[in-house]
Amino acid sequence: MRAKCTEEGPYESWLRGSVDNSFMVPWTQLMQRVTGPGKTVRRVRVVTEPHSSCIQWEYATAHVNVEAGESIRWLPRHKLHEDLVFPVEGNDWWLFDDKLLAVGHFDDTGRVLGPEVIDDPETVAACARVRDLLWASAVQHSEYTS
Repeated sequence: MRAKCTEEGPYESWLRGSVDNSFMVPWTQLMQRVTGPGKTVRRVRVVTEPHSSCIQWEYATAHVNVEAGESIRWLPRHKLHEDLVFPVEGNDWWLFDDKLLAVGHFDDTGRVLGPEVIDDPETVAACARVRDLLWASAVQHSEYTS
C-alpha cells in the first residue's frame, strides 16, 4: 500500500545502481521452508502508477520472492473500487492462516516502526475479505508491466 521506502540499505544501493539482493536470503529461505510442504504465500501489491522509485525497486526485486515460492500480484490503485475501505487504517498487513494479522507501521519517510499483532476475529475476517477481493482483481507478476 505504501509508496515510500527509507533511503538506506539495499534500496539506497539500488538507487545508486548497485544490485545486491543478499538481504533477502533470510526471507527467501523462510518462503522455501513454508511453501515447500505445500503452503501458499500470496502478496498483493496495491500501487500507484506511475510508480515511485520505491515501487520500481520492489518490482525489480519481486522475481527473488517469486523464485522462493511467493505468488505476487499487482493492482494499480486507480483500478480499486471507489467504495473499498481498507481495514487497519490502510496500513500494510500480513494475514497468517486467516487467524492472525500482523500490521506494519511505518513513519512518513518509510522507516519501519514495527508490527502490531492482531487476533481479533472481526478484524482478521475484514482483512481476509479485502485480500480475496484484491487477489481476484490483481495481475500476476509475470503479466504485470511496470
